[in-house]
Amino acid sequence: MKIAALISGGVDSAVAVDRLVKQGHDVHLFYIRIGMDNGEGDCSAEEDIEMCRYIANMYRLPFDVVNLHQEYWDNVMEYALETVRQGLTPNPDIMCNKMIKFGFFEQRWGHEFDKTATGHYATTTEKDGRIYLSTAVDPVKDQTDFLARISYEQVSHLMFPIGDIPKSGVREIAIAAHMPNARRKDSQGICFLGKINYNDFIRRHLGERPGPIVEIETGKVLGQHRGFWFHTIGQRKGLGLSGGPWYVVKKDTVENVIYVSNGYGTEKQYGRTIHLDEMHFISGNPWGDDFTTVDITFKNRHMPAFIPARLTNLGAGEYRIDSSEDVQGIAPGQFAVIYDPAAHLCFGSGIITGRELDD
Repeated sequence: MKIAALISGGVDSAVAVDRLVKQGHDVHLFYIRIGMDNGEGDCSAEEDIEMCRYIANMYRLPFDVVNLHQEYWDNVMEYALETVRQGLTPNPDIMCNKMIKFGFFEQRWGHEFDKTATGHYATTTEKDGRIYLSTAVDPVKDQTDFLARISYEQVSHLMFPIGDIPKSGVREIAIAAHMPNARRKDSQGICFLGKINYNDFIRRHLGERPGPIVEIETGKVLGQHRGFWFHTIGQRKGLGLSGGPWYVVKKDTVENVIYVSNGYGTEKQYGRTIHLDEMHFISGNPWGDDFTTVDITFKNRHMPAFIPARLTNLGAGEYRIDSSEDVQGIAPGQFAVIYDPAAHLCFGSGIITGRELDD
């Protein structure tokens, strides 16, 4: 098959290329370039591109750098900034995959190939004539939660060459192949933001607006923050408070107040009921539109655990998750990702409304 392989300079996508070549595919490498928000280049990108060229030469494969700078900032980061302005918690990685990697890239380049491959830790499964996004062998590295907004057309065109091996196996393949990035650290940046400091980015676009940090149980003012948009529900670090741990449990975006609660076991940072809207089922609703309540597993953030729960259809596009265990940091604006009870098939995701947080 003719494969368009998205490569980042990291070890995961490089090993994906290694596996595709060894399987006998006709592979063409692509690096998606995104500059800084001021339109200038990114030094870390130059290092990544150099690594990608090395991999391309190593396997004697064609390699192109494609520019989606404007599309990224007009879509993904505008979504992120608007979500933050509203006091909600965005997930740029999810929107980046949907709109950039498998959106604009597919429309302009990927559609010319039989499949598009990436180094994501995920798999696909065919069931009852439909293709489903499904989880990786390595639950710690599984990245299906970052893919939970893609369309059926997109998942049908995707390949995940390393989804069936653990991260340790990926490193072993890279070392055996003498790849220069075999021991390179995993990227911790937000999608293409890379080494950009997230708070600096928010500060440049939204500025600062000082306000009080208040203990929710007592109403006591404990300190000052620089703007509610720098903080998310469930956040512990970066509050500048002594005698912690302190957790952000609520935000008043009108009065610009951050509410916190003290202690690892504080009940204020936990909940079991999560309201969702804007539900998106990747391969269609597996239970039909008229279902009432079903067993599922879910994630409300990127983590290795899949939490057992019940999903209830409330009608009018609204759903409720009743978790079997306490959930920390339920952040409005984030995505709750829905899986089957075996935590194998990823059905899709809904946006957390936070309605229960104000009850």
